[in-house]
Amino acid sequence: MPIKIQSDLPARSILEKENIFVMTENRAASQDIRPLKIAIINLMPTKETTESQLLRLLGNTPLQIDISLVRMESHISTHVSNTHLEKFYIPSSEVFNHKYDGMIITGAPIEQMPFEDVDYWNELCDIMDYAKNNVYSTLYICWGAQAGLYHNYGIKKLPLDQKMFGIYKNHRTVELEPLTRGFDDEFPVPTSRHTTVSKAAIAKIKDLTILAENSNGEVTLCKSSDNRSIFMTGHLEYDTDTIANEYWRDKNKGLDINIPINYFPDDNILKTPTNTWRSTAHLFYSNWLNYYVYQETPFTYTD
Repeated sequence: MPIKIQSDLPARSILEKENIFVMTENRAASQDIRPLKIAIINLMPTKETTESQLLRLLGNTPLQIDISLVRMESHISTHVSNTHLEKFYIPSSEVFNHKYDGMIITGAPIEQMPFEDVDYWNELCDIMDYAKNNVYSTLYICWGAQAGLYHNYGIKKLPLDQKMFGIYKNHRTVELEPLTRGFDDEFPVPTSRHTTVSKAAIAKIKDLTILAENSNGEVTLCKSSDNRSIFMTGHLEYDTDTIANEYWRDKNKGLDINIPINYFPDDNILKTPTNTWRSTAHLFYSNWLNYYVYQETPFTYTD
């Protein structure tokens, strides 16, 4: 089934070339079916890239999905045109006029800043508070996961001695968990961050369940007891070359950055990396949409 987007969103042509079933607004209006309403709070500077990454995964399900891209009104974006934002994004204040079946809060390259120093922090907190009662399930990604754990549970992020960067092996800590249904016993997750959250701090919160850990013993995935908050500290949505682009970006800036682990073949930065997490990513997003969004939200879900 298709993902519903505006007909002239740039990501449309990318997705159609990959045989991702997208549907324009006019065609969707002729179908007698209620699509799932998903809001994407896109905090990444490279917004068009993130749009394609997430829509690719959301579009690979048997469900029709109505996407609302959301921009933060208190932040000036410098990596995307105002024309793109004005045309394809709704302002964050409009979120409060609707209810959503699901919401995604992305990562952001600001993890070394105190949360309160982020210019849109109060705005984001208002959205997270609103989501508690007006969204059936919210997926928090990377910095978004750290922000959600801090705001909702008071769990602080902690600096790492060096950047956690590369493809990390993970294992499930709960066997019969719908989110990881169909996963291999060991599964890869792209990771790129300078900070972490304490496993012990998460374990102390009765409302939280740890679902997966990486090979370093750090929490990769956890959720609230009501399934309305999902926290993923990695980036399953990453394209094959995303980590390579980050590596060369920092390398060209003269920054001290290690070769990403388990990524370049033979750790040779001149060799083309291969994607080992694509199937895990599709399973994860399909499971989230099916078990914690579609199965929970009522058919007559009105604003």
